[in-house]
Amino acid sequence: MHGSVKLLIGLGVVGGLLVGADRIAVGVAEDQAADAAVSSGWMTSRPDIEIDDFPFLTSALSGELDKVRMSSDGMTVTDGKQTVTVHSFKANMSDVKFTDSYKGVTVGRGDGQGVISYQDLSKFVAGGQVSLQYAGPGKVKTSVAGFAVEGNLRSEGSEVVVDGFELDGVAAKLNGVAGDLLKPRRFALTGLPTGLSLSEAVPEPDGVRLHFTLAPGTTLGH
Repeated sequence: MHGSVKLLIGLGVVGGLLVGADRIAVGVAEDQAADAAVSSGWMTSRPDIEIDDFPFLTSALSGELDKVRMSSDGMTVTDGKQTVTVHSFKANMSDVKFTDSYKGVTVGRGDGQGVISYQDLSKFVAGGQVSLQYAGPGKVKTSVAGFAVEGNLRSEGSEVVVDGFELDGVAAKLNGVAGDLLKPRRFALTGLPTGLSLSEAVPEPDGVRLHFTLAPGTTLGH
């Protein structure tokens, strides 16, 4: 075997070992970040963390990561009375810097999104006495005494607003209790992880998609 071939094989083996070590290191870091998110109270259940930087060890030595992704199915929000689950929560974070001897991180920029079901949304509107469904872009609908009624759903600042329900024709004669159930509602979602705030609420066929922004400088971990 020629010396050059042996050298190439040797370099390939060394390269493979380095890549393997890098992937082990990033796995450990992801686990530590997930644990820190819970221990610091940022998340109530352990999220999945993915660090996209490669090679990771180079980023780790510099003390800064370009991109980190977080996902969880255990995040909850409340209006102060009812608590519901945010499904398929995902957050993208960039310009992430290590702090406190790698025990935590500070996020430069970030955003996220997740979905609450219409069944859960209904708990925030008239205490669940109406059943809301998707009715098209920006629209939700419900049924009162067999009559279908459409309304609007949107966000204003940190609040979700449900309004625009109008009873007309025969249904208008049901006004009173029905009208009270369908009066305009607005509620703020609280109990969010520190630094996370609502930026938009959008009706979709499978639920209301909530978009969030993460305040620059938010710290996860100790």
